[in-house]
Amino acid sequence: MIQLPEHIRTAIAKHQPIVALESTVIAHGLPYPHNLEMAQTLEAEVRTNHATPATIGVVQGQPTVGMSTADIERFALAGTQTDQPHVSKLSRRDIAYAVARQHDGATTVAATMALAAMASIQVFATGGIGGVHRGARDTWDISADLTELARTPVLVVCAGAKSILDLPATLEYLETLGVPVVGFGTDAFPAFYSASSGLPVPSRADTPSDIATLWRTHQQFGGGSGMLVVVPPPTDVAIPEETIESAIEAALARATAAKIRGQQVTPFLLATVAEETEGESRHTNMALLRQNARVAAHIACALSST
Repeated sequence: MIQLPEHIRTAIAKHQPIVALESTVIAHGLPYPHNLEMAQTLEAEVRTNHATPATIGVVQGQPTVGMSTADIERFALAGTQTDQPHVSKLSRRDIAYAVARQHDGATTVAATMALAAMASIQVFATGGIGGVHRGARDTWDISADLTELARTPVLVVCAGAKSILDLPATLEYLETLGVPVVGFGTDAFPAFYSASSGLPVPSRADTPSDIATLWRTHQQFGGGSGMLVVVPPPTDVAIPEETIESAIEAALARATAAKIRGQQVTPFLLATVAEETEGESRHTNMALLRQNARVAAHIACALSST
């Protein structure tokens, strides 16, 4: 059974605006204390914009939608001290194991979507989704985030797919899966750190109300899939595409040399890109996370008023 704090339970019952937030960014995405500061900032951003934040994770074997302040702090400290318990990184397939073993687990996009849908939460804000990895023709490395979007009715607000991925292949795969991709105030698919990947989005909406209308209509005719709403990073922190591409190529080379595989690939590449850009990419990441939380709150409010 999913653990729902009373304030989340009340917000769901009253159809109030709620925004789901992932916990992987806390335990595996950013170093301490930046991870704790970011978790607190994202929740505050959602509240400031008149919605209720619900940070999602598996806490000592209990799937939790609306983690407590103490649990968020504990997840943020994981790995920094020898007396802190390990926090696993969970996709949907890993939830049952963490529950059965009574482990702590930080939810990825796929796992967060799954638990949000079980709790009847429709809107989720994250940084960037996973997708088709570069070289996937040989490795078959394709993120479970994409198949989750195909089967789980949650609206995901993000800055596109992480730019370390094969973005054209990711967009093609989303089309194959029947997942609508909507540019929020943009005609271009963002490249996470950069405003544009040079790829067009299939559709565009310019207001939270427009997004809410599209989502309501998609729920009728979309066959149960989610929706991806992509938001370019703030213009003052967006990194030119050529700059970030150079850093990504260097990170990929280092990952290959170190024989990084599986779930460790993305965190390794993001950390290495941060090194290559002297922290600039991390600054952009934190800014777009805040912006996405704000946009998601506005959409959640528009949905609750219709």
